[in-house]
Amino acid sequence: MRLIIVSGLSGSGKSVALAMLEDLDYYCVDNIPAGLLQSFIAYTVRTSELAYRRTAVGVDARNRPEDLADVPRLVAELRRSGIGCEVLFLRADNDTLLERFSETRRRHPLSRSGIGLQEALEQEQRLLAPVANAADLTIDTSRLSVHELRELIRERVVERHSGGPSLLFQSFAYRHGVPDDADFVFDARALPNPYWEPQLRELSGRDEAVARFMGEHAEATQFLEDVTGFLERWLPSLVRSNRSYLTVAVGCTGGQHRSVYLAERLAAHFDGRYGHALIRHRDLASRRHE
Repeated sequence: MRLIIVSGLSGSGKSVALAMLEDLDYYCVDNIPAGLLQSFIAYTVRTSELAYRRTAVGVDARNRPEDLADVPRLVAELRRSGIGCEVLFLRADNDTLLERFSETRRRHPLSRSGIGLQEALEQEQRLLAPVANAADLTIDTSRLSVHELRELIRERVVERHSGGPSLLFQSFAYRHGVPDDADFVFDARALPNPYWEPQLRELSGRDEAVARFMGEHAEATQFLEDVTGFLERWLPSLVRSNRSYLTVAVGCTGGQHRSVYLAERLAAHFDGRYGHALIRHRDLASRRHE
């Protein structure tokens, strides 16, 4: 049996995630009162009914604070009883949420007379903090399209290898901010930059010419070896602690050359050791060869 509790900030894509899980044969219920979770689970997940063998429930901020605060305890209790329970939390940065509400003209669930959108967003973050802190996987959807979010749910959550964590190696550009959903972040900005080579400027870290450039510099080789050694040392401990998800982010200035090259190499090295290693290049512009 597998239970996924899906929560997140309004406008971050919680409904999209639940819809994707439903499309992939999960029994899904949205906006269930957190105080009824235990009764709902007893009626569904704890039975032998095949219809509930994979269940997902959506929990949002429209709950009593004490019920939301009790979610981590319930999750721990379910795990002790042998039920595979995971918490998926979706978020987005403040500007993105404001823009999404402006575009859709939706009313925030916590908006009331005298409470503006910004205040409602802040109140929601406070209410959901216990659930967010208990999350096994946090996904920042600020720079994700609906299609990308659906694919991420399929790859990371539904197809996760049961024998180990879901590994995601992500490149990013520091100019666009550090990913909030990363477990480890490595800074590659001190390495030689292919951008300053005119013949490499329009290429990416996926191109062989850029890979040759990086491979010819001892600093890049040493960086890759150091990060690989660090992860090889600590990944087994994380697996033993029953971590279901792990995101390793590598950043450079523009998110096009160095970080992409390193994320590709790290994913290739660890692929197969704990299931399929996933790759995401957050800030790499769409290119003909991608």
